[in-house]
Amino acid sequence: MPAFKDDQLLIIAPGSQTTLAQLGLPESLTPARYRFRSCMFPAEKQGEFEPNKVRRKVKSSAIGSNAEGEGVVPTQGTGQEDEEEYEEDFVSEDGAVWPIKSGQVVDWPAFFALVSYIYNTINPPFHTPVLFVAEPVWTARELERITQFFFEKFKIPAFALMDSAVATSYGFGLENAIIVDVGQDKADVSAIAGFMLHSTGRAIAVPNCGGEAMTQRLVELLGGKKFTRDMCEQLKKSPICEILPSDSEIPRATPSSGDKDTHVNPAAAASTGGNEPSATATVDSTRAAGEEAGVGKGTDEDNEGVLDIASIVTGGKMNEFLESKEKEKVEKAEKAAAKKKGGDASGAAKVQRQPNSKRFKNTFIYDDKALHNALKDMNASGTQMAEMQAVMDGAGAKKSGDANGASSHNNSGPMKREIEVGIERFQAASGGLLDRLADAVFRTVSSVEEVERRSDLWNSLVIVGNGSKIRGFKEALLSRLQVKYQISPSSATIFTSELPSNMSTPLATGMNTPQPMGFGQPQMHGSSVNPLLLAATTAQNPHLNPMGQSMGGMHEHRHSSHGQTPTSIKLAKIPEYFPEWKDVGYEEASFLGAQVAAKVLFTVDTGPSKGYMTRSDYNDQGPQGIHECSL
Repeated sequence: MPAFKDDQLLIIAPGSQTTLAQLGLPESLTPARYRFRSCMFPAEKQGEFEPNKVRRKVKSSAIGSNAEGEGVVPTQGTGQEDEEEYEEDFVSEDGAVWPIKSGQVVDWPAFFALVSYIYNTINPPFHTPVLFVAEPVWTARELERITQFFFEKFKIPAFALMDSAVATSYGFGLENAIIVDVGQDKADVSAIAGFMLHSTGRAIAVPNCGGEAMTQRLVELLGGKKFTRDMCEQLKKSPICEILPSDSEIPRATPSSGDKDTHVNPAAAASTGGNEPSATATVDSTRAAGEEAGVGKGTDEDNEGVLDIASIVTGGKMNEFLESKEKEKVEKAEKAAAKKKGGDASGAAKVQRQPNSKRFKNTFIYDDKALHNALKDMNASGTQMAEMQAVMDGAGAKKSGDANGASSHNNSGPMKREIEVGIERFQAASGGLLDRLADAVFRTVSSVEEVERRSDLWNSLVIVGNGSKIRGFKEALLSRLQVKYQISPSSATIFTSELPSNMSTPLATGMNTPQPMGFGQPQMHGSSVNPLLLAATTAQNPHLNPMGQSMGGMHEHRHSSHGQTPTSIKLAKIPEYFPEWKDVGYEEASFLGAQVAAKVLFTVDTGPSKGYMTRSDYNDQGPQGIHECSL
């Protein structure tokens, strides 16, 4: 009988931005049931942390309304009430402490507070083993520290540590694989050969290769158009951000679109380049909008650019902004109706049906956290929050809320608006990121001692991590690897003139079998022939390999495989027996592998292979014993 049941297993996989967790294993493995932000907020008491930002809300009668938006007459000269209220903000990340950066734990008190919050939120039973997915960059001392924390804090019966790369190989069910894990601030490249992790030559925490590098690249491209870092981050995560294949053409502005939009919105032009055919439009010529209260009064088109609305609100011009937006919404609706009568609606719909890769411009929904924080800091009433959200959504949303006497929006929720962007959305990985990753992959594969396994590694490339979620990223990295390092077998015949000199001339019988040399003749050394030419030649014509003969005394010179230069590079086959994972993707395949490993270790193996550390083992050996049990 197994020591643990499937519904008693707790799996935790920490990350720089998101921590995954799940209690119990269903019959068909599913994505993580719990997703937590990997951040904590300092509490009032020194050394303690809160999972969400806690705001001090002061009721003020100076603005003439209470929390419900009803008029209030000040009773004292100060205009302030004596009461103070506290509210939990589930959206804001202002003042957050992120304990994990580039895979490393930089704030251990906050990290342990995060783990404690996750454990207490899930609230597992007392007899619950824990499998913890470890980052490759963690040192042996850090693994011991985590082990000690779990055993002494939660009194768990068993604990297991699993490397994230090994977990990914478990998820894909691969014996040999090269794992490329693209995270937030870094990327890890690991080689799994014969189910064993090769630490020699492993590329750990490669800088400027993660999602943050792509965000910074977008900031470089769009910073002159008033795009903030948060805007670029959300643009990167939106469906319109895409990495096009190297042989595809970047879309250009059509003359017809420039003829239709004769009146350019200054704010939108400042943010996206307006209707100019180039994506690098000058901002000085279109910065007239927003000079007065930042709302672009006097413009004819919709002012939906990347205006800094938070600065407008904090500057005390919120009412002017709301009035201007309402007026612009009405004018936009009238013009839309006029265009529809003129038959332009069908042409616009035709443009909308084009795929993102064919469109010069596209829009995405931006969650304006700065505006949300500004309204919260001003102690804005529920009515004011609803009015601002209605303006961001459109006039129809506001009417719906007013008709029912209350807004349908969550007052504590995000403020969303639509932003247009040009071809910069295709250039997130254009700053040399793919080349750095490709070089790291080549160095890692070349460091594997078993040369005969390198070809299997090249044909089992696994790209995971939330940093690789951008559409086209995996295909672009694969294409870059093939261009830089792959030799086509079809071109191998051009190297026949450089075959080793110890091969005899084929016989006149028509058989091309080479004749082996006698044992008394000099042996060929590896330096007598170009290894790249030999690799390409023997891959196309295996019968031409002079080392393929079983000749005594030549085993030390035999080329069983040519791993230095691959003849094929392929992505590993995605497993098809986890239907719940097909819709969400396999970027978090390390968690899937952790589920598989937890089932094998805790319910099938039950300890003989020492895959996990029991409570008695911890009492006897201490935290150092985890190195004999971890995967």
